[in-house]
Amino acid sequence: MSVTKADVVVVGLGTVGSMAAWRLAERGRQVIGLEQFPLMHPFGGFTGESRLFRTAYHEGSMYVPLLLRARELWVELEQLSHRDLLLKVGTLSVGQQGAASISNVIESVRRHDLPHTTFDAEHLRAAYPQMRVHDDEIGVLDYLGGGLRPEAAVFSALEQARSLGAQLCGNTPVRSIEERGDGVLVQTDDDTYLAEQVIVAGGAWGQKLDPRLTDLVKIYPLILTWFMPQRIQDFAPGAFPTFIRDRDGVHFFGAPALEGYSVKVSPDRSLPPVESVTSMPRTLDSAVLEKLGREAAAFFPSLHPEPVHYSVHPDAFTETKVPIIDRSDSGRVVTFAGLSGHGFKFAPVYGELAAQLTEDDAPALYDERFSVAGH
Repeated sequence: MSVTKADVVVVGLGTVGSMAAWRLAERGRQVIGLEQFPLMHPFGGFTGESRLFRTAYHEGSMYVPLLLRARELWVELEQLSHRDLLLKVGTLSVGQQGAASISNVIESVRRHDLPHTTFDAEHLRAAYPQMRVHDDEIGVLDYLGGGLRPEAAVFSALEQARSLGAQLCGNTPVRSIEERGDGVLVQTDDDTYLAEQVIVAGGAWGQKLDPRLTDLVKIYPLILTWFMPQRIQDFAPGAFPTFIRDRDGVHFFGAPALEGYSVKVSPDRSLPPVESVTSMPRTLDSAVLEKLGREAAAFFPSLHPEPVHYSVHPDAFTETKVPIIDRSDSGRVVTFAGLSGHGFKFAPVYGELAAQLTEDDAPALYDERFSVAGH
């Protein structure tokens, strides 16, 4: 049996894997990346035109140092790739005063001295007449926030990794990962690889490769929706930021008009979990779309309440939405899983953490709450 050797094999080349391949190759490691689909494809959790980037964080200030480093790396990747990857339009969070999510945003900006503006309801209406604002709502504009172009970002990271010597293989599903005394054996349908270390970044498919994940993550279908407004210029990137709206248990996020005719206004988890990605629905019935349209138009009255297009994407969630980032007992296998619908903004710093975890026992930005034991 012919065996190909490498310093590190990266399994999965999407959100985390593409960035890990880049950061590892930059450190001079011999990297082989394996992706079950073509290197660029529409099936992953990262696809869908845009993602939010924000440093004023609903999920808690523990993430802010990671986000600040991620932003530095996004800018670096932009410069290396000569592509617009980070749209520096700011991110506006709007919610009821005193609600947990907006309180976490305020804690983040205060604790980390983030550049921002806070709006009461009156000033929020004046600044953003595109929105319906209730008297008990406030807004926080995070000036370091904005939008990300995920497909271009993943492509750019893979491009950088390859330019630095990484070997990247598409249409190559991994069938097994076995730790041995002389390394980690990775088996595909046609080839066998022996690596000093392996990074598993399988996204919603990760449970197939790391049995520790079976009881820790659930796969949810995530819906992305786009609506047509009466005046598209009101939602142009220069006129409107990326945003998050929370009220009465309804959560929407979105981005300004990037393709010239519609606005991304998308919900939080709206569908129940599924057993596997293969059982996930890719089309939605009219009742789901009508409900989303009503809720979106309640936040943005000028939207036509029928989505002009939508897509459904898989993601793996932990119970707490805290991601799983951990090594096996031997330290040879590093697993990323359960990014829980808010992973892409962290992608380059997670890639950097992956590289550090193959070299360093305690990366400065690692938090023990990411460990399997922490879940």
